[in-house]
Amino acid sequence: TMAAVTDSCSFSSFSKCITKHLNLCYHVDFDSHVLKGRVALTVEVLEDKFSTLTLDTRDLKIFKVTANGQEAKFALGVLDAVKGTPLEISLPFELSRGQHVIVEVTYETSPKASALQWFAPEQTAGKKHPYLFSQCQAIHCRAMVPCQDTPSVKHTYYAQVSVPRELVALMSAVRDGQEVDPEDSNRTIFRFRQTVPMPSYLIAIVVGALEYRKVGPRSSVWSEKELVDLAAFEFSETESMLRIAEDLVGPYVWQQYDILVLPPSFPYGGMENPCLTFATPTLLVSGHTVIAHEIAHSWTGNLVTNKTWEHFWLNEGHTVYLERMIGRFLQSEQFRQFMAIGGWKELKETVNTLGAKSPFTNLVINLDGVDPDDSFSSIPYEKGFALLYHLEELMGGPEVFMGFIKSYIQLFAYRSVTTEDWKNYLFSYFKDKVDILNKVDWNTWMHTPGMPPALFPGRYDTTLADACTALCQRWKKASEEDLANFSPNDLKAFSSHQLIEFLAQLLQEEALPLTHVKKMQEMYNFNNINNSEIRFRWLRVCLRAKWEDAVPLALKMVTEQGRMKFTRPLYRELYNFEKFREKVVSNFMKNRPSMHQVTASLVAKDLKVDQTQSTGF
Repeated sequence: TMAAVTDSCSFSSFSKCITKHLNLCYHVDFDSHVLKGRVALTVEVLEDKFSTLTLDTRDLKIFKVTANGQEAKFALGVLDAVKGTPLEISLPFELSRGQHVIVEVTYETSPKASALQWFAPEQTAGKKHPYLFSQCQAIHCRAMVPCQDTPSVKHTYYAQVSVPRELVALMSAVRDGQEVDPEDSNRTIFRFRQTVPMPSYLIAIVVGALEYRKVGPRSSVWSEKELVDLAAFEFSETESMLRIAEDLVGPYVWQQYDILVLPPSFPYGGMENPCLTFATPTLLVSGHTVIAHEIAHSWTGNLVTNKTWEHFWLNEGHTVYLERMIGRFLQSEQFRQFMAIGGWKELKETVNTLGAKSPFTNLVINLDGVDPDDSFSSIPYEKGFALLYHLEELMGGPEVFMGFIKSYIQLFAYRSVTTEDWKNYLFSYFKDKVDILNKVDWNTWMHTPGMPPALFPGRYDTTLADACTALCQRWKKASEEDLANFSPNDLKAFSSHQLIEFLAQLLQEEALPLTHVKKMQEMYNFNNINNSEIRFRWLRVCLRAKWEDAVPLALKMVTEQGRMKFTRPLYRELYNFEKFREKVVSNFMKNRPSMHQVTASLVAKDLKVDQTQSTGF
């Protein structure tokens, strides 16, 4: 027999059996912060004499397991810090390859389930009703559903969710009606149907006082009523982005593309849950590239999926490539080049932060014994993009390379792939250019830490970036006397993307003197800009110059929203301002209970708050 195919982040062997469909029933309990659940997994058997299977769980209470309606013996194995607890199920019968069995598990989630964030009413925009949302990527679905929690396995799902009647439930699926809960007339049951096979990490649920506005023929935005009109205005270009993406890579297969704007503590910019992208409210003044990114995921990630988290770059590198290609059609090739330059800088900054020898700077990483949340960074996004852009240049430009991307997506649609699968197809698609492909330093690109082997910035069109660079250099070189030469007109022709780039360049230089930063505020009034991408970088510039006035503004930003991209670097800058270190740590400790768990645990590491636990005191 072949060696079992495995995923180092999962206990479930998908060489023995694979889940084809899930049928979920949830009763959402806001008093005890648990989901009372029942899930029926339709499992296809891949070997003869099959009688045991293992599912992934984390912090679940298991009450009962049946197989085709007969009671089945089960045992929870030993807790693993990264992978959770295996649920070993013994079937009361033997099956052979090709047969199906329905395994039903009755269970309850823990109030501290890593997949779920429960909000008290005061943590929401409306302040009246509680709120629940899930975040399953990478390996948190097992805290919400006992399952084969690996992206190697794809399945459809059906769900029904009972919630208090003043609330609305949504899932990463098409809505399939609602009714009064027959067991409690104060509750509503919402039903959902996902007919496209997808990995477990894309199962998602949200429950809150939600409203929607239609923004296109297949799109609505959902949020609490306080934000819904603003969100509808900001995301009005959704349909045109979907159409551009369809022109590039083929039909959108998920029927609905809705956007849910979450409470501010959501840790990510967006999460590409099928039929219902989750988005941070920080996008409401700077969101188009993130929405283009999440739309692109409908093909790269959701339709063609990384087989294990080691190959995460296949999801993210291709999605960034596609997102920038959408930008090219919405704006211009120059704009795409400009965004690519920004991405290259982001890559350099990440490599500097993690260290050029860090194994987390590899494109393909090794996750044995590693929590994928700890390895999360911009590397798979920007190193992945850099590789694809490099190949685009070698193979003959954007039109030629998009031909490959589209073909790759159509070939591997509905499947999960490894880097090897992707590379083999690249070589077969460009069979007449194999000699060029063989010259690519594949080992350095894929398996070596640090910056990639090609020097790109020389090959990008720098037109839009040059103005940013020139202004950055003026500030860097300015003496005290030169400060009189700056004026608000310096920024007159700048787009918001150029303002972001100007500040990003300043952050790559030595900290400016405080006099300069104060003058910059006087001339450009950055403190009044609400765009979170600009604000985040401006506050870092101020903190590095040791401007004390920036401390309360930065503390406000890390407290009012919890997007990791902003919160972690700002907390690190605040921590480096030694005079305020105690104040910063106590601000974190005070707000920690209302933060998302993933964000809180990573910030705790950044602020060296949790070190005592690891030393055993």
